[in-house]
Amino acid sequence: MLAAHLTRLHDGTIPGLAETLAVVDRADDTLTAGLARADEPGTAAWAALAAAVGGTPLAERADAAAGAVRTGALAEDHLAALAGARAALLGAAHDALLDRLDTALGRPRAAWTAAPDGTAVSPPALAGARAWLHELALAGWRGTDHELLSAAAAPVEAALADPASRRVAVLLDGLAAELRAALPVASLPQVPARRWADLWTRAVLLTLGAHGETAPGEPVSGRLLPLGVDLHEHDTAFQAQVHALLEPAGGGAPRLVRVTVVAAKVATIVGPAGWRLLEAYPVLLNALAQRRAITVTDLTAHGADLRWAEERAALGEPADPFATARVLLAGATAAATPPLLRHPAAIAEPVLVEGYTVRDDDGVPALDLDGRSLHLATDRLPAAGPLTPALVAASTACLGLLRWDDDRWLLQPVAVRATVKRQTVEAHNGDWACGVTDPKTAKAVAKAGDAVAVLRERAGRLLRR
Repeated sequence: MLAAHLTRLHDGTIPGLAETLAVVDRADDTLTAGLARADEPGTAAWAALAAAVGGTPLAERADAAAGAVRTGALAEDHLAALAGARAALLGAAHDALLDRLDTALGRPRAAWTAAPDGTAVSPPALAGARAWLHELALAGWRGTDHELLSAAAAPVEAALADPASRRVAVLLDGLAAELRAALPVASLPQVPARRWADLWTRAVLLTLGAHGETAPGEPVSGRLLPLGVDLHEHDTAFQAQVHALLEPAGGGAPRLVRVTVVAAKVATIVGPAGWRLLEAYPVLLNALAQRRAITVTDLTAHGADLRWAEERAALGEPADPFATARVLLAGATAAATPPLLRHPAAIAEPVLVEGYTVRDDDGVPALDLDGRSLHLATDRLPAAGPLTPALVAASTACLGLLRWDDDRWLLQPVAVRATVKRQTVEAHNGDWACGVTDPKTAKAVAKAGDAVAVLRERAGRLLRR
């Protein structure tokens, strides 16, 4: 991809974007203080948010909810309306940013098609979760304490008992854990207001059955060509999200798709050891480590997301991700974003950039694009892959994900080609999917011991007792 394409991302401001995000930020400040103690600026913030959705079907309910903030008579239905209005504004910001990106790249995107049954059903098992989220919003982030956060245990347990509600359970547990780790929140000089408000909003909508708002599933077959993998590692989970191109078996334009596999873990399993938790997906892991294509048959696709099934996948021929991107990426069709995922922070669009130089921009590495800077998100480089800031700085070709964060565009590298000691080298996030290939790192991993094997052996002892 020519650098000139990416410079178009900076062509003028997007009308209304800054104003929309400012309305959301002011509302988020009230969640920090707690809606039970909303002052005049706080009530004005929610009135402004309700006014911003005044021309939508949410108008009447959002206006009533903003009035309840003013009178202090907030019910669960009011919070649902406020969460819905907040999500709608961030969704609009997402759409405006994605339109700018698609225009700059010339990327075609499919239109959104709602599922046949778009009626959201609120599962009975989530009644306790809704009540806890209500109490949390009234108390605010600075008003949380151990007693309130401990009360999340019961709704999390109830949600885990229902397979359809486990997504909510994980989200509630994660939100409570973040707040607990930050206690006493009241003494923090600054809180991650946008992040915690995002998690709260998503949780409220999920408890109302919003997770049903997905594209209808369709069977797809063809050749899957991985471009790169985005690794997410947390204390309790390890996730690999593979961005790829799908060449449909029946012909037609290639499609941009994602395959996500995840495993639960404990905090002691870190770095390359996380890959061991995904050993149930040998076809996918070998394709990443060996840079090969995959032949898939009748995988279920929901928009861009493919539901992975190992038994319906077979390793194919070698496929260089850089060559794949150079030949096919420009003409690939992107999927529409599901309503619940329409958020600026959710933007992650694969791109190929070549022939650039990396320079320092006020302490942040950035691509020099005809005099304009595109910052590199080197803080997102995973410990479970071989990419390092030094390799990125020496690179001349990069497969990455375009993101929007902190009111600017960023490029998150997932693979680079660089010259090191006069030798051309490549590094991809998925290179260690089947084991560490770098001798120094492999030695360090061996010295630290195999945490996965130790934990499995101890678990086996407990089960044999």
